[in-house]
Amino acid sequence: MALKHRRRLPGALILLAALLSATACSPTATTGTAVVAAEVTPASTPVRPPVISTGLPPTAPPPTAPAASATPAPTVAVSSPTPIPTATITPSPTPDRNILCSRRIPDNGLLNIVTLTYGLSRDYEPAGLVNLSGYLPGDVTLGYPTQLRRIAINPLVDMIAAMQAEGLKPMIISGYRSYSAQAIARQKWLEKEPERANILSAPPGFSEHQLGTVVDFGSPELPDIVGQEDIEFHTYFYKTSEGQWLLENAHKYGFTLSYPFEAFDITGFFYEPWHYRYVGEEMATLLHEKGISLTEYQLASEPPPCIPDPK
Repeated sequence: MALKHRRRLPGALILLAALLSATACSPTATTGTAVVAAEVTPASTPVRPPVISTGLPPTAPPPTAPAASATPAPTVAVSSPTPIPTATITPSPTPDRNILCSRRIPDNGLLNIVTLTYGLSRDYEPAGLVNLSGYLPGDVTLGYPTQLRRIAINPLVDMIAAMQAEGLKPMIISGYRSYSAQAIARQKWLEKEPERANILSAPPGFSEHQLGTVVDFGSPELPDIVGQEDIEFHTYFYKTSEGQWLLENAHKYGFTLSYPFEAFDITGFFYEPWHYRYVGEEMATLLHEKGISLTEYQLASEPPPCIPDPK
């Protein structure tokens, strides 16, 4: 019996395989209706662009935010920033306005104020001083070693030429004087004419001559008008032909009369009709048209240049 059973077993396996094969090839039906298998068109596969190497390391993936903690973080109180006050900027004063006038060294401008109140340091010496002897003949300079700032030379030469063209004979008595030279001149006048020393000479450090832009003029007519042969300076200079011409025309060449007759209360100096300062044609013309002195203009339009020395 056992042998017979073993011989039938291969047949049963063949039958089972046949049934499975038939089932796989036949359509499946759930309700008795045949289901036609749909024809599926394969989707087009997108073509990726070629990878271009940049030679750079691959970009790191963006950091992943940490998961929120179940326990809320403690609240931190942030104080509001204290507002910063806006600073008020005050312009710094010009350095030489904070020092005593006796130590003042101004710039080389043409409008520096010099009075009996606002003086100059003994160390101040203007730039560009030249000798007039190289520009004017001896009958004008009288052989004196007179110096003047270069900026005033050409206007002065032109003015002298204009005067000579009208038959006048201007003379230049004085130009630049240093602090020490002014001290010597002051002492000379104190000894020679003590009553007129304050008219003829300012104290050292308080003379416009130290600026190097001032000329004292003379005239060959003055001795006859005054009645004194060796006279060089006198208020009667305004009566001379040269004095009258300068009063009417000096501004055209940039020169102004520093100490007019009516300006003593403003300038502190007595009338000096021979004393002309170069300030440039524009300023000289303005002063001439307004009928005011340079000192009056300066005191009205500019702050004090220094602290007056205590008396």
